[in-house]
Amino acid sequence: MLIAVQRDLKRRRECPLQNRGGIMADRHLSGVERVVRDDEIIVSKTDTSGRITYCNDTFMALAGYKESELIGQPHSIIRHPAMPRCAFKLVWDTIETGKEVFAYVINRARNGDHYWAFAHLTPDLDDAGKIIGYHSFRRSVDRKAVAAVEPLYAKLLAEETRHSDRKAGMDSAFNMLVSLLAEKGVSYDQFVLSL
Repeated sequence: MLIAVQRDLKRRRECPLQNRGGIMADRHLSGVERVVRDDEIIVSKTDTSGRITYCNDTFMALAGYKESELIGQPHSIIRHPAMPRCAFKLVWDTIETGKEVFAYVINRARNGDHYWAFAHLTPDLDDAGKIIGYHSFRRSVDRKAVAAVEPLYAKLLAEETRHSDRKAGMDSAFNMLVSLLAEKGVSYDQFVLSL
């Protein structure tokens, strides 16, 4: 089954964020985009520290890893360097308070390919309402939405890399994102869902 899925995943498309500001120098990137089909859903679960506890076959096929290579690893194993760290800060800040969040994410496959997904992230709660992990459903993207998100992510990445201190860069880009949302008078979810 995985071989059939992988055969349909690839199509050539340059990643516009690929070589901005030298941020990719330490990571191999192929420039090939894997496409999440409309009938596919990527599912993963993590513990409260972000380590993978479950991943479905679609996740493994797109990411290019075996289950045994993913379980127990930080979910950031698939983080594409073109994905601003401040966006993940916003996601974590949201789900750690028990709220759900939607986001467009670019992920990196093991071989350097990339794939965009529309993510819905939620906390997993025990019977007492305590967060015991996180659940992510990701599906295919609207290309118009990706075209709208790419310039924003490039701007945020440029701000992150402008600083020699990584945390200061992430904080500055996070503040830039918060200010942008405030100017538009929308929450992050409202912004993402409007694309």
